[in-house]
Amino acid sequence: MPAYLSLADFKLRTVMPSGDVDAVEADTPGYTLARLTAQSAWIDARLRKRYAAPFVQPYPETILDWLTKIVTLEMYKKRGADPADQSIVDIKEDAVTAKAEIKEAADSEVGLFDLPLDDTIGATAIAHANPLSYSEAGPYEWPIRQAEAARRGR
Repeated sequence: MPAYLSLADFKLRTVMPSGDVDAVEADTPGYTLARLTAQSAWIDARLRKRYAAPFVQPYPETILDWLTKIVTLEMYKKRGADPADQSIVDIKEDAVTAKAEIKEAADSEVGLFDLPLDDTIGATAIAHANPLSYSEAGPYEWPIRQAEAARRGR
C-alpha cells in the first residue's frame, strides 16, 4: 500500500523546514517515505472497521493532516531536536492530538469526522440512520377520523 503523501507533498505540508527533511533523507535515504507508508498503513488499520480505508484519491484532507503531523514528529526525532524548544513541544502536542483524533474517529458512534464510510457496515453508520419514532394507528382509526372530518364539513 503506497503512502498517502509523497516526499514532495510532505515537504509542502510539514512545518519542518525542507532543508531539514533533505538532511534526514541524505543521512538515511528513503526514511521519510518509509515512515509515511508505515503511518498511512497505521491510520488505515485504525479506521478500517468504520471507514472506507484504504482511502482513494483525492484523499481526505483530514487524513493528510493527521499523517503530516505524526510523521513530522518522527522526522524531528530522527534529525534530533531540543526537547525544551517550544516549537518541538507544539509539534509533539499536534502529533498526540492527531493520534487521539484518529482513535476518536475509529471509536465514534456519532461520527465527528467527515470521512468516506465503509458501505458494508450497514445500519450502524450515520448515513444509514434508523427511525427515531413510529406511530401505530388502530384498525378503526381511519373511519373515526373520516366521520369527524365530514361533521366539520371538510
